[in-house]
Amino acid sequence: MTKPRRVISMFSGCGGMDLGFQGGFSFLNKSYKRLPFQIDWANDLNRFACATYEHNLKHKIYVGSVWDHMNSMPKTCDLIIGGFPCQDISINGKRAGIAGSRSGLYSAMVEAVKNTRPKMFVAENVRGLLYKYNAESLKTVLNDFSKLGYTVTFQLYHAADYGVPQRRERVMIVGVLGGQAKFEHPEPFLDKDSWITSRTAIRDLEGLEQNPEFNHVWSLARKSSDQGGRVLDPDKTSHTIRAECHGNNQFHYKLPRRISMREAARFQTFPDDFVFKARLRETERMIGNAVPPVLAWHIANAVEKTLADMDILESTKIAAE
Repeated sequence: MTKPRRVISMFSGCGGMDLGFQGGFSFLNKSYKRLPFQIDWANDLNRFACATYEHNLKHKIYVGSVWDHMNSMPKTCDLIIGGFPCQDISINGKRAGIAGSRSGLYSAMVEAVKNTRPKMFVAENVRGLLYKYNAESLKTVLNDFSKLGYTVTFQLYHAADYGVPQRRERVMIVGVLGGQAKFEHPEPFLDKDSWITSRTAIRDLEGLEQNPEFNHVWSLARKSSDQGGRVLDPDKTSHTIRAECHGNNQFHYKLPRRISMREAARFQTFPDDFVFKARLRETERMIGNAVPPVLAWHIANAVEKTLADMDILESTKIAAE
């Protein structure tokens, strides 16, 4: 274990990205080792997500608007992480881009980077950020971070390529202060033929009755033109878990019901001991909004390698002086 990396977490949600960066969890009988990232500050607007975050990650999170809590941020840190809201960028949203009231909150992340000067930052958003109608938004985001002295790269990740049993694509924007070291985006290690299937991810839950304490509860909404009726294919990975389903989650591949919140959490790679502190609708929202911890863990390893390279360069510079 190297020295702790001090982290500021913005738009933290229920903690999917933070759990991935911290490591020290298991999913589908595979262990993901503890990493040297220490969350010193976290914030989210949603009180249910914050209650879930504190219960599982065991440290404080500031509840409310990020602008109301900016002054409580540490003055310095090694890394800033966060998924700024995507509602105005998503193909299912209003397509207002970063001019929208929600996705425009990326400017709070720019402000935090400006104030704390971390060695690196990682910003997550939906694939829609790369679509033609968001071209100006993407250009502005990249320019605003670059002007602060960061070498900025971005890449589209397919979560299923990294051991997440879900067809989920997300953009990761990574900045390195002064370009002191090169960030290498982690390479995929699964292909479409080896993605984790829905059956593999949730088959052990088939005989389990509803259990609110385990978040194994599901919407009773029937299939209709309003509610939709996607059905899981047991031999394929899950469809994208959405935040704004309003009970419209996909149907189980075998049972006559929609998937449960615990099953949705499995598709997002949350460990089974991660408890969501809300009822069905708010749990659905926070699971759908989360960054899959397993995907975040792989990105965190790549970030740590870059930070270690920066440490070596800094040590070499000091020795030369």
